[in-house]
Amino acid sequence: MKLKEDERIDDLEYKGLKIIQNREGFCFGTDSVLLSDYAKNIKQKANVIDIGTGTGIIGLLLCKKTNLNKIYGIEIQEDVANLARKNIELNNLTNRFEIINENIKNIFKILETNKFDVVVTNPPYKKAETGIVNKEETQIISRHEVECTLEDIIKISYRLMKDCGEFYMIHRAERLVDIMHLLRENKIEPKNIRFVHPKQNEKPNLILIRAVRNAKEFLKIDKPLIIYKDNGEYTDEILEIYGRK
Repeated sequence: MKLKEDERIDDLEYKGLKIIQNREGFCFGTDSVLLSDYAKNIKQKANVIDIGTGTGIIGLLLCKKTNLNKIYGIEIQEDVANLARKNIELNNLTNRFEIINENIKNIFKILETNKFDVVVTNPPYKKAETGIVNKEETQIISRHEVECTLEDIIKISYRLMKDCGEFYMIHRAERLVDIMHLLRENKIEPKNIRFVHPKQNEKPNLILIRAVRNAKEFLKIDKPLIIYKDNGEYTDEILEIYGRK
């Protein structure tokens, strides 16, 4: 496969997966890897939607971690969507992973409502016009709620999922109140939350959430996930998630 001058292939060091990334674009981070692991217990032969798939990292990992039937990655940016398609081809997953280059707000022109078992999303973390805005358009769209908001994603997820469909998301811990409010308002009941801490004695900076469409009220707080030991090395659990232990 021929790469562009600004592209590179990285080895994910997990079941032979590789990923092409643009050196100047938005590269995946630990959060995408954590989300794919959090969602690894989805039911057999599930049909999955990945909202804001980027270069396809979550879908690639879920294809290897689960026995899903098919995953559709929705990506608004054409160049990023094309890169995701190259990653699917590179990893021989064209029969299980498909990219849809479209704004999530227009997705029902392409997909039917109430057809999917699972929605996963690693959405933009920052509200529009907040925080430090990156000059690169790709990174603005990836980090800030420019093209869609958290509310858009949750409302559309409800319409995409079957009854009792599962919703998995990773987000910043400080947005927890917004997330919980919007989920319950849109009848996607939070069932599990896991707080992600950089180190043992540091405050959480990320949260992993599992919610279920039209479920009864009951929330379980999972044990904290610690990224680094005090010496700066990955904890054993993170090494296991990365497939290095």
